[in-house]
Amino acid sequence: MPPARDQLRAAASVLRRLIPGHASAFQLQIITLEDCGGKSCFQLSSLMDEGSRKISIHGTSGVELCAGLYWYLKNWCGAHISWDLTGGSQLDTIPEPQALPALPPGGVKIQRSVPWSYYQNVVTSSYSYAWWNWKRWRKEIDWMALQGINLPLAFTGQETIWQKVFESKFNMTKHELDDYFGGPSFLAWARMGNLHGWGGPLPEKWLELQLILQKKILHHMRSLGMIAVLPAFSGNVPRALKILYPSANITRLPDWNTVDGNPQWCCTYLLQPMDPLFIQIGKAFIEQQVKEYGSTQHVYNCDTFNENLPPTDDPSYISALAASVYGAMIVADKQAIWLMQGWLFSSDAQFWKPPQMKALLHAVPFGKMIVLDLFAEVRPIWSKSSHFYGVPYIWCMLHNFGGNHEMYGRLDVVSSGPVDAKTSANSTMIGVGMCMEGIEQNPVVYELMAEMAFRSTRNALKDWVNDYSTRRYGKAVPEALEAWQILSHTLYNCSDGLQDHNTDVIVKFPDLNASSLTTLSRYLAEEAGTQTRRLLTEGLTSFGHLWYRPTEAKVALSYMLNASSSLSNVATYRYDLVDLTRQVLMKLANQIHLQALVSFVKGDLEELTKNCDILIGIIKDSELLLRSNNGFLLGPWLESAKKLGTNSDEKHLYEWNARTQVTMWFDNTRSLPSALHDYANKMWSGLFEDYYLPRASLYTKLLVKALHDKEPFPYGSWRSSWILLTNTFQNGTKNYPLEAAGDSIEIAKSLFSKYDSLVHD
Repeated sequence: MPPARDQLRAAASVLRRLIPGHASAFQLQIITLEDCGGKSCFQLSSLMDEGSRKISIHGTSGVELCAGLYWYLKNWCGAHISWDLTGGSQLDTIPEPQALPALPPGGVKIQRSVPWSYYQNVVTSSYSYAWWNWKRWRKEIDWMALQGINLPLAFTGQETIWQKVFESKFNMTKHELDDYFGGPSFLAWARMGNLHGWGGPLPEKWLELQLILQKKILHHMRSLGMIAVLPAFSGNVPRALKILYPSANITRLPDWNTVDGNPQWCCTYLLQPMDPLFIQIGKAFIEQQVKEYGSTQHVYNCDTFNENLPPTDDPSYISALAASVYGAMIVADKQAIWLMQGWLFSSDAQFWKPPQMKALLHAVPFGKMIVLDLFAEVRPIWSKSSHFYGVPYIWCMLHNFGGNHEMYGRLDVVSSGPVDAKTSANSTMIGVGMCMEGIEQNPVVYELMAEMAFRSTRNALKDWVNDYSTRRYGKAVPEALEAWQILSHTLYNCSDGLQDHNTDVIVKFPDLNASSLTTLSRYLAEEAGTQTRRLLTEGLTSFGHLWYRPTEAKVALSYMLNASSSLSNVATYRYDLVDLTRQVLMKLANQIHLQALVSFVKGDLEELTKNCDILIGIIKDSELLLRSNNGFLLGPWLESAKKLGTNSDEKHLYEWNARTQVTMWFDNTRSLPSALHDYANKMWSGLFEDYYLPRASLYTKLLVKALHDKEPFPYGSWRSSWILLTNTFQNGTKNYPLEAAGDSIEIAKSLFSKYDSLVHD
């Protein structure tokens, strides 16, 4: 850990950036663990200094000082901090420095309930951080510290480390590595061995600048007292290594989501951990990181078995495999700790039965492996595995897939799950974590999750939600409070056990042949509700997740709109209003689309035309709504990508990467779309206008024409046309607005009035 003075200086810099006018009103001091009873903590108290009140914050690290600062600001000053793209921070309620609220006599002491607060998923770096500069990174690390994060991933720039290792020690060329690395938007999956070369090649300037950026990231994280988790070697190697080392045990992995197994992207190579070369490469990789970064903090992430099954389920083999993976770490760092995502135990549950799990987990000395129970808020593994059979683990909330926008969460489980796991018999839980695939959405969920590192009992959710609304908007507005109570029991109380990957029809248009649905006579004899359910069963199994009654969201929206007279100038309110209006419209669009399909199957041209017109109208109206808020714009995503380019070729490559990730994602042919199309869909103005609208318009026109002409739906033509449309968008260069336009409140009111009567359960 850095010296106390460095952590103090780093925490003070966070304070100055957050509330510069109040910096002199706080006194910060680093204290020892012994001062806190052997646990990490912060202590808050009031003191008088030359006749003026100051707030004293003592903490066991720079992170604890920052967490203590935010604890005071939100609980005594009614402040709120969230990402800029989710409305930003509400700091207007903080009094002038000389009038800061006093703390109770004797002060307040808050201990961590668990030692670690973990942050990030291995793919967050691609879905959210891909185009960040240092200014944006510094703001995020400040946010982490204020939320108490002390164990973040630090994956930026690792391709540069690999380049130096493979070129200097294993005789590879830049050209051979071009085939290995993914493009900037797809680095996460190249690192995991899912693909290679897609979106590349990586320019030399990218490699150079990302390493510089990583050094700044690590310095700021470490100066605050965070343990930055670095990558370790998982076995994923360039194709060239098989040629250079023909006797090495290198296997070609199966296809991962390509359309036709194209070897240009498909089927990466895995060096088996028990091969002697594995230790050499793993050792060289960690040593190069230490050389570049000056030191290591001994915690390494490695996911050799993530969506990549061992060749046999023999426990003895799995044990030897895991021991070899860990061996490649300790040969370079004798204090190495292996941090492993536990996603494999959920995604490949049929393989990872108790004998296989124990073989993997017990192959590493106790205390030298930490498992992330990655999806614990929905599919906890700890409760099914006797707390990972005694291995330390972190209770994590995954929550988000693909960086999608969806008002979703499980506030009740976030509040109770970590407490239940920690207090369960023989618990080995040592932390809580946030492992979302994408950030900058649903700030309420992350606010609560971050707090659980400092809470040993469940929250009284009703009171907590009321306090959250009051802090977020800067005042207690009855209509807003009522809206949030409804939201907390509906949208933010999902209990169906499904992962919430957004498949709303507008943003992930079903690749569906309408003529392949059931026969006309079958539907004519059914009532509408049954028709809809059967359609869902027969053709739309991935269609729009819905776990609440649409009218409940509509009622919440009506309350939120009624709060506008009191909150019209509050940025956090305007963001939430747009988000909730968008949510209501998206679920309505799902319903209208289903009605259109029923009309098509029944042969009702008039009804089909009406529903198609409504669907297209919703998309156009959504574009206007989203354009009115900076949190829902395509332009900044594309512009941040282009800004990282140092010449026109780089700018074009980066823009293609940025456009591709949020649309087609992976490869396609003229007649076959990517299996991952729209996985990373976004509710962004610009995408609605130039991608979602043309696609839906094409489909609805073909649908109406087919019924009018009494012909089958031209599925092949539809497919090839929307694939071409998507590829054209991927290669586009149109500039999109960087700032919002329009009045969110007036637009939301107008849309509520327009669509109110159509929303029903």
